[in-house]
Amino acid sequence: MVREEDDKPLFDRVQEQNLLRQYDLLSNCVEIGLSKGVEAFDNYTLWALNAAAVSNIAQFGGRYREEPIYVGDHIPPHFDRVADLMDRCISVVHENWSTVGDPVTLPAFVLWRMNWIHPFVEGNGRTARAACYYLLCLRYGDLLPGVKTVPERIRENRPAYYAALKAADQAWAAGHFDVSELRDYLTELVRQQLAE
Repeated sequence: MVREEDDKPLFDRVQEQNLLRQYDLLSNCVEIGLSKGVEAFDNYTLWALNAAAVSNIAQFGGRYREEPIYVGDHIPPHFDRVADLMDRCISVVHENWSTVGDPVTLPAFVLWRMNWIHPFVEGNGRTARAACYYLLCLRYGDLLPGVKTVPERIRENRPAYYAALKAADQAWAAGHFDVSELRDYLTELVRQQLAE
């Protein structure tokens, strides 16, 4: 395992290689999802995407966390709720797949919800962005063309991403479900990718 504080250049190289491996795996998952349908989006897919994202930089990759975790001023749910919350997240996607007409709302929901739950010890953002992209590809019916993918664009424009996540968090804390800001943000990134 490589620790960032011990060797940052090596850590950065390993992390970048992991993202490439994760994208290769994601491409394969999209192909399977396009063949089998949205039911192929499950815990096993998420575990595999997380394991690829954190290989050689974190222990317990590909498993839901069993300890507390803190993310800035956000305190994710207690670890004993993670598995149930993730099952519910996946269920929302499956149950609403054919009723939500807009292709970006459910991917936006998963992106926000996974960041809110923070189900893994490490690699939550990378895995959430991969899951979001997986669902975007399924909604559009193909691996999206374009040189720079939506996850890469998110990494380049984090302030708008964080603001959209925070807006969804605030709506949830007030007792509402609203990922419209995140949906609009993603819609623009998809438009940019497809325009290339």
